[in-house]
Amino acid sequence: QVQLVESGGGLVQAGGSLRLSCAASGRTFNMYALAWFRQAPGKEREFVAGIIWAAGSTNYAESVKGRFTISKDNAKNTVYLQMNSLKPEDTAVYYCAADSRWTVLSSGWNAVSSYDYWGQGTQVTVSS
Repeated sequence: QVQLVESGGGLVQAGGSLRLSCAASGRTFNMYALAWFRQAPGKEREFVAGIIWAAGSTNYAESVKGRFTISKDNAKNTVYLQMNSLKPEDTAVYYCAADSRWTVLSSGWNAVSSYDYWGQGTQVTVSS
């Protein structure tokens, strides 16, 4: 019903910047919240940032506050993640996720189970 496609990943040096994009298609009118997660090798998938589509309210993991910014373009049905001051520990596959059932309200931003649609992921590698 909703398809999500991430792009913009790549290799950057520590201290550099990168902007990820997540383009949504299909029944995008059902989107309540969109979020970015990341997963490093051998680690659990973790919440990075999220946004309520209609209101624009945002939420960030403590580890990225002040460095990352999530935003949206309503006309393009696209959510962005601007990543500044990148660190090697930011290296991971970054996934876009959407909640069409308002599950974030009950299960919270951080729970993988809050989201019913996921993109394929885009690799971000930060070198020292």
